[in-house]
Amino acid sequence: MLLLAFAPIMGGCPSAEGPDDAPDGAVDIPHGYMARLTQIQDGRMMGFGPFAGYYFRPEDPRDLSRLRFVCFNENRFYGSDIADGAKLYEGTAVRATLPETDATIPSEDRINPIFFQDAPEAWLETRPAPRNEYLHFHSCYNGAGPVRTGYWLRHVAVADFTYDMGGRVGEDSPLHHRVRKGPDRDFAEIIEFDRGPDKEGS
Repeated sequence: MLLLAFAPIMGGCPSAEGPDDAPDGAVDIPHGYMARLTQIQDGRMMGFGPFAGYYFRPEDPRDLSRLRFVCFNENRFYGSDIADGAKLYEGTAVRATLPETDATIPSEDRINPIFFQDAPEAWLETRPAPRNEYLHFHSCYNGAGPVRTGYWLRHVAVADFTYDMGGRVGEDSPLHHRVRKGPDRDFAEIIEFDRGPDKEGS
């Protein structure tokens, strides 16, 4: 795959100097981080992102196989007990292509989750080491919808907070957990197929 472009999508939150827990959902996006990446695979354009609060940059601008990322609590999207706009995670994203199986790739919604217990074992075997820390796969997409290529994400928390989707999920949800600083080994074990943003960019 070759780098085609980096398209910054700030969602109305300018990159500015300031604390990680800036008020009103504003975030301090580090230099060089983007909400959306575009690349070419097998002659077709493929996008990755944007999704709430995440910003990415390649470790090597000529190679999109490994990314660094930061995740913020924009508009309290992830945690109700931590400041709006606070930095939640730093981490690494490693590109992988899930092997073809009999499983159907869902594409009904923008984001279509499959939890590990329902996923083919062959998909789970593509996780990088340490496997107990790469717990979230997010797919890329092309003009037809989600594709099997995407990134395994390793989340390293920089703050303590309750991951409750901003209060939208309770303790009975597999997403809900108490986060402590360091690798988040309790992050939901989930594969998400991304259909891509609509024409309005959401």
